[in-house]
Amino acid sequence: MNRTRSTGGGSLLGRDLAIDLGTATTQVHVRGRGVVIDEPTLVAVSTDTGRLVAAGTSAHEMLGRTPERVVTLRPLSDGVITDAELTEQLLRHFVERARRTRLVRPRTVVCVPSGITAVERRALEDAAMRCGARRVDVIEEAMAAAIGADLPVESATASMVVDMGGGTTDVAVICLGGVVNARSLRVGGDEVDDAVVEGVKAAHDLLLGERSAEQITRAVGSVWPLAEELTCRVRGRDLSTGLPRTVQLGSAEVRRMIEPVTGQVVAVVRAVLDICPPELSGDLLEAGVTLTGGGALLRGWAERLRHELGVPVRVAQDPQHAVIRGAGACVDDLGALRQVLAGAARR
Repeated sequence: MNRTRSTGGGSLLGRDLAIDLGTATTQVHVRGRGVVIDEPTLVAVSTDTGRLVAAGTSAHEMLGRTPERVVTLRPLSDGVITDAELTEQLLRHFVERARRTRLVRPRTVVCVPSGITAVERRALEDAAMRCGARRVDVIEEAMAAAIGADLPVESATASMVVDMGGGTTDVAVICLGGVVNARSLRVGGDEVDDAVVEGVKAAHDLLLGERSAEQITRAVGSVWPLAEELTCRVRGRDLSTGLPRTVQLGSAEVRRMIEPVTGQVVAVVRAVLDICPPELSGDLLEAGVTLTGGGALLRGWAERLRHELGVPVRVAQDPQHAVIRGAGACVDDLGALRQVLAGAARR
């Protein structure tokens, strides 16, 4: 698909924004400047005043290290807002950092999960409006991911995308600029990390923190047997003695821990393929499935799905930024891509 990208970062139109407010990460694209914010969706809040102490990367560095009067919180869960006030404070913090002027209220494209309800979507739109947007368009994350992965979304040939985020996994079949079939599973990278915490607790009587679980997943996590299995050492608190203790974990053991979560993802992808119209199934046998999102970086996803589903599978280039690239393309060329926004807005 041909797209014309604006280079006029100093123009008034260059203030328009695309926002992917994810459960784990928030990314902001500014027209003409590209992605200017890519930080954890995390806030540190004073328990005395309720005010924001830190947000994004600064709050993540405080995770598990805050004094009694400060707590770190995620204002979104499973891709939807759980604390409207904190979400607005976080969004305002990022938007003010991204914008160079307050003279012009930007048009804003906001990404939403495919399975979001009308009430949940309205909450995101309202938060963006209160942060200074003059108009808010929405785009489904699966559609944005497909655009960002350079799939031919406007073609009569079907494409299938699996976007694996921190709180949700969106699966969609796209054809002629619209979503033909879609499912959204409120399971993502956060549930994988939770499964590691519970697995280590059950197998080794060791309590891990959130950051340790993330590090284990990155170091040795996989969903398919590896040619050379990996190991890592992890430190946690012994539940019997209360003292620090170190254990060694292998990728095969971690794979068993996270299987209840990863199995759900495989099942939802299969369910979307099962209900795909016969006319489009042939396209998918050739074009296959494209994986996006940070969860796609977990080792072995392409091999696992290829084995389970019998279709070609590829991981998009720079998969963790596919959604914001697609939303950013809509901001850069609203006229050419208005159809995908209008389609999302009508849902």
